[in-house]
Amino acid sequence: MTSWIWLPMIKLLPKSWWEKWLFILHQNWEYHAGSAAFKPLGETFIVVAWNKISMHTANAELIHDVAMRREIFPKDTADYQVLQMFGQNVLASEGQIWRMHRKVTAASFNEKNAAHTFGEAIRQTKGMIAKWLGPDGTGNKTITTVEHDAMTLALNIIGAIGFGLRLLWPGQVMPNDVDPKLAKYGSLDPPPGHTLTFPQALELTLQKILALLIVPWSLLKALPFKWAKVASEAKDEYLAYMDDFLKDKMAEVQQGEQIKEGMDIMGQLVRSKYGKGSENGGSLSDSDIIGNAFIMIVAGHETTANTLHFILLELATNPAAQRALQTDIDSIFDRGSDPSTWNYESSINAMLASRLGATMNEILRLMPAVVGIPKEVSPVHGDQIVSIDGEKHLLPAGMSIILSSVGAQRNERYWPTRPSKIVPGKPHDLDDFDPERWYRSSAASNTGKEEVNGADTEDYGGFQGPDTSASLYRPVRGSFIAFSDGPRACLGRRIAQVEMLAAMATIFQSYSLELAVDEWASDEEVAKMNDEDKKGVYKLAQDKSRETIRKATTILTLGLHGKSSVPVRLVRRGEERFVHVVDLEE
Repeated sequence: MTSWIWLPMIKLLPKSWWEKWLFILHQNWEYHAGSAAFKPLGETFIVVAWNKISMHTANAELIHDVAMRREIFPKDTADYQVLQMFGQNVLASEGQIWRMHRKVTAASFNEKNAAHTFGEAIRQTKGMIAKWLGPDGTGNKTITTVEHDAMTLALNIIGAIGFGLRLLWPGQVMPNDVDPKLAKYGSLDPPPGHTLTFPQALELTLQKILALLIVPWSLLKALPFKWAKVASEAKDEYLAYMDDFLKDKMAEVQQGEQIKEGMDIMGQLVRSKYGKGSENGGSLSDSDIIGNAFIMIVAGHETTANTLHFILLELATNPAAQRALQTDIDSIFDRGSDPSTWNYESSINAMLASRLGATMNEILRLMPAVVGIPKEVSPVHGDQIVSIDGEKHLLPAGMSIILSSVGAQRNERYWPTRPSKIVPGKPHDLDDFDPERWYRSSAASNTGKEEVNGADTEDYGGFQGPDTSASLYRPVRGSFIAFSDGPRACLGRRIAQVEMLAAMATIFQSYSLELAVDEWASDEEVAKMNDEDKKGVYKLAQDKSRETIRKATTILTLGLHGKSSVPVRLVRRGEERFVHVVDLEE
């Protein structure tokens, strides 16, 4: 946070003093530097500061070893305290507390609910498409709200599947069959007793989350600044909604109502405390229930939304990849079929093995939601010895460990590479978006070391399958950790994958996504262009898109924050202005 002060001062010193290490003071250096940060120092290096020793690693063997031994190398939860503001939860806890939270929350994450997610994702994506097409249904209008719309899409899905809430798109009307107690959460206008809608309260709470962490809430309410008042109001409104939701679920449980269709995360949490058969009245407190609900909403929509946002932008930036994706969609689903009739069980494996799965994997490889996974050497278990390429190293108790997602996922040692098509003369393409990478073969392609001495092998619930389809390239274990690895791997991994695959298939079955070129040419000028002129103006939009994506930063997760955006247009297939003529290979 203070690097802007120190960087200019340090650069006044001789360059040889700082050129190999100064990058670690740059905010978001893991994403911006990628694997290049490790080249001068090696795959694993240690940073020694006055109050802390930290190890950063892009070595797959070490990453897998650390991730699998949960008790020896627990999650470093210090940086996650911001996410405990509403109560302890499965993401920001460790030890026995984490074990309890994990087992309670994992019950909702299963294949039955993945199938529900598939259908809901299709329904909500249709709502987003309708918004993009506009009232006249023609589309081909510049969209500057892709990030916001992706967030709305993901929130609407997790709201419906995880909490039974029917959240609406502009112009939609609440169905008559919605439970009146739940209707207020999806209202497009603040319901009685509230000044914000539920989505507004959540969105503003996330936007102001650092203020809510740093400033005492009592002081926040008294400060005469707009940002403070917005943060305080959003937090109060969100907690009021969740308190009502908790009371409604408690009433359902006490009345013996059965779990409704979907994950019913809040209901599952309440049953663990107040339901029949709960141990000693349950171990979760009411604040724990609200804390876990908050995490499930945040983790269930922000990470997926940012990934889907990047998918859409990269497909618009890379027309060849978009056309290949559409070819695979046409082979899986009939071009004229209604997505609402698609069947999860019969199509999900084909989707994962197609360019739908390859595109999703490639974005997760390039832009994982969490660019560095924090661990530590347990102070309880003492110093630890690890092996890296056959050489043993001692790690002192209390050392911080950062598993570099970006470093490992762009490490030439583990991935098949070719010369870059984006940067002339660059010997590898690991910084380029190329879904075809997942169809390349390599002797290094395997699941890596499966057995780790001292590994935590207890079943904590959740999806147990591999991260990638067996039909695609299988990276060495530890080199693809977009969903982390080991016992603390992402609980919602399968749900997120299904959501993104369904959204992509629904959009690109009937539509194409093009970068908007308004900055360089009007619609009238584009209409008069030949193919070469179109390629020229689209190249300007491609360059700016890639430059903008490279500026992504992390707040809670990696995304385009602030005013950074890439405008696009949705057009019906067959009516494209650019993507049918622009081809990177040419």
